[in-house]
Amino acid sequence: MFQPVIVVLMLVSFTCGENPAVQVTLTNKGLQYGKHVGAGWIQEKLDLVTLPDISGTILKFIHYTFSGVTITKCDFPEPSVEFYQDITGFNTSISGLSVAVIGRWMTRVGLIHDGGSFNMAIFNMDVTSVVKLGKDADGHLSVTSARCEAHVANVDVRFQGGASRWFQPFVEHFKGRIKGEIEASICPGVEKYIVDLEHYLQAMKVSFDVGENVTFDLPLTGMPVINASSLNLGLKGEFYDMKSHTEPPFKAKPFTVPEQPGYMLSVGLSEFTLNSASYVAYEAHRLQAVINESMIPPYLHMHLNTSWMGPYIPQLPKMFPGLLMNLQVYARAVPIFSFQPGVVKLGFQGAVKALAIQPNGTQTPLFKLNVDSTNSGKVWIDGGRLKGSVRLDNFTVTLESSEVGSFQTDPLEHLMKAGMTLVIAKLNVELGTGVLLPRMKHVQLVNTVLGMEEGFIAISSDAELFETDRGFN
Repeated sequence: MFQPVIVVLMLVSFTCGENPAVQVTLTNKGLQYGKHVGAGWIQEKLDLVTLPDISGTILKFIHYTFSGVTITKCDFPEPSVEFYQDITGFNTSISGLSVAVIGRWMTRVGLIHDGGSFNMAIFNMDVTSVVKLGKDADGHLSVTSARCEAHVANVDVRFQGGASRWFQPFVEHFKGRIKGEIEASICPGVEKYIVDLEHYLQAMKVSFDVGENVTFDLPLTGMPVINASSLNLGLKGEFYDMKSHTEPPFKAKPFTVPEQPGYMLSVGLSEFTLNSASYVAYEAHRLQAVINESMIPPYLHMHLNTSWMGPYIPQLPKMFPGLLMNLQVYARAVPIFSFQPGVVKLGFQGAVKALAIQPNGTQTPLFKLNVDSTNSGKVWIDGGRLKGSVRLDNFTVTLESSEVGSFQTDPLEHLMKAGMTLVIAKLNVELGTGVLLPRMKHVQLVNTVLGMEEGFIAISSDAELFETDRGFN
């Protein structure tokens, strides 16, 4: 019954002491919902379960086997699940479980074989299982069985067929042995399920390809942390270039996501994650573009040629009359995101290199401008959609070099700032509409809230398992 909980944790799943850039917290509310879903899933599957064969010996010479044991009825009380701080894991118990089963019986005494069918009622089983969480060398979440105990209060067996009428009166004398065999078979079944879950976790990815040459690393950075009311997982949350795999010149800073017991889970995303993506894009020379006349949006009412630029650079149309221009725009440094309470800021240091396109197609350098800007934005969740807004806080243009002589940059700065204002206005219309929060394979987030804190974004949410998806393994 832990699997739905673990799947939620890993969806939304290396170096000791490394600060995580992503933190996932499962609260007690989420644990109890996972328990409820898991119990319902087990209840639905019980009718399909065939239990292992039960074999034993009575009086040292009568060998018996119960095979094809199938559940026909089950009184399945809600289990108890709680965080277990002592071993960093979960403590699960179920009390008062009663089961009715049918199957085949076989006995062998020397060369004499006999058999038939049976009905068995198993009363008031108590099962306790303690599961320990950990981290393997590759950053996967690991689960192991730390303790399992099982007790059966009573067993009633009715045999049919064969010589059952002869040994049915002796059932009272050896049903204690049958009860012991059942008790001994319960924990191995529980531990096999935990081993299967461990194999499932080891097969899960901790790195994800993002585009052609970028990967997103999401392994655990340390051991899971458990207290009485929550489980916290720290994940690396860093973007890499697949070819170079170089670390950025900055580190993830420690942060603490405020515990939100009213929600099932919380996710904290450090500004380091976005800045690592920015670093990868900068180092791979992806933060550059060439702008030509055909790319100017009509609503900007401007043209990219030497004649149109005359009022801003008077000597330009005289030196290069009637030529189209290209603008090479690129970042001079890594753009850095900064998360502050209620707002995210982005500093951009860019450059614009202007070139004139000669009639033979060659390009002549004209001038180079340094363009520096700071922008601020807000992000929120409304009606199940992620929305946002952007504002231009500061914008400056300076002349870095010129092949056409010096000129004042203030008019160009005003022109470019006006153009940026129009572009941001268009962008804010789209951001105001927002995008739907993504649905995971079996789970959707509900009642989601987002808060911007110092150095990180905190998202708290409830989760809902799709009823039609309960058949997943």
